[in-house]
Amino acid sequence: MKVEQIYTGCLAEAAYYIESEGEAAIIDPLRETQPYIERAEADGATIKYVLETHFHADFVSGHLDLAKKTNASIVFGPTAQPNFKAHVAKDGEVLKLGKVSIVVLHTPGHTMESSTFLLRDENGVDYALFTGDTLFLGDVGRPDLAVKTDLSREDLAGHLYDSLRNKIMPLADEVIVYPGHGAGSACGKKMSKETWGTLGAQKQVNYALRADMTRAEFVKEVTTGLVDPPQYFPKNAVMNKMGYESFDEVRDRALQALSVRAFKAAWAEEDALVIDTRPQDEFAKGFIPGSIFIGIDDTFAPWVGALVPDLKQPILFVADAGREDEIVTRLARVGYDNAIGYLEGGFKAWQEAGEDQDQINEIAAEDFAKIYNSGINLLDARRISEYETQHVEGAINFPLDFISRNMSNIDREKLYYVHCAGGYRSMIAVSILKSRGFTNIINIQGGFKALQTTNLPLSELVEQATEL
Repeated sequence: MKVEQIYTGCLAEAAYYIESEGEAAIIDPLRETQPYIERAEADGATIKYVLETHFHADFVSGHLDLAKKTNASIVFGPTAQPNFKAHVAKDGEVLKLGKVSIVVLHTPGHTMESSTFLLRDENGVDYALFTGDTLFLGDVGRPDLAVKTDLSREDLAGHLYDSLRNKIMPLADEVIVYPGHGAGSACGKKMSKETWGTLGAQKQVNYALRADMTRAEFVKEVTTGLVDPPQYFPKNAVMNKMGYESFDEVRDRALQALSVRAFKAAWAEEDALVIDTRPQDEFAKGFIPGSIFIGIDDTFAPWVGALVPDLKQPILFVADAGREDEIVTRLARVGYDNAIGYLEGGFKAWQEAGEDQDQINEIAAEDFAKIYNSGINLLDARRISEYETQHVEGAINFPLDFISRNMSNIDREKLYYVHCAGGYRSMIAVSILKSRGFTNIINIQGGFKALQTTNLPLSELVEQATEL
């Protein structure tokens, strides 16, 4: 028996590969299927099952393409109603995989179809539990992401309480917990940086598994601190339930190298959004007017998902040579399937063609500290929990997540300085503001980390607020 976690850091997502006697199962695969196919081929194994813990909200699963290419069966837990051929398992149903078995445990709460998969080894001993978004290390799944349900988040939290105590907590302490996500995911509030652990350890440290916790206490703690989820979450869940275009077709359409002339024509004809994915320091020095920055070297896909409201939005992109395929893949992982090409030769080609350019005005943190006064307009682009933990006195919280909603609160005629934690989010914010006609915007290099090293007045440091 082989069990491997396939972790994707930019999404904080874990897929799993299980193999026994030449038969394999993939749990919660990402959109691109080739890595899973190649992994099975390396073992001389056939993929028998594609197991889905639920209709994922924060990424588009590769279940449909993977099943089509391998003839594997897609398996959901009870109550799932997919719009395609799949096996909807019964609670407690046992799936045979070589010499091991996988028990389907219906664990509603995160969503009503949510299920966990209990792996039993060759001797029939409980070995590992693949918990999806039901149980994380340090946390549990948020109960407000179900698509089209008449249940409140409090109702779902109650179901989650029952699932944890009736299906998961009675299992042996030595059972390994393999969750669907780690720290950085927006599916939980207090997730550990570790990506696997034991159930016994979770019973000791996970606030949601306290033995003396009442249902009312659980519901209150799990629902406290929830803010609106990223806008693409429900849209991805619908794609996972209803079906989607083949990733191969999406990739072929997107990987079109366009000359400067063709790029400009496509931009105008398709009313496309231009995303510059280069490193932020390169973007600041020069970029295509009207384009926005979302750098590939950070949490690219989640920020595209949070900031681009229409999954069908035509997208053109600027990239460093050799990274085009990576960009298309990461867009498709969160459902942005309408990338229509990239600028051949990158930004250098744009420059050599003599086209107009723009730049981002920036200031070093220490220089900002020298000119700081109570009359300066300072926008803090971090999340509210970060802002409440500590911020520069007088700064206005202006979270990047909700920039479109809050843009009407700032004055185009005033000068604004913008910072985040380290510089990535503020560069995105400044680029969006510039694309919307705000010209008096200056980015603070190094963000709050750099500002903390200066003599600027800071609010009192408080315990990290929990927000999701």
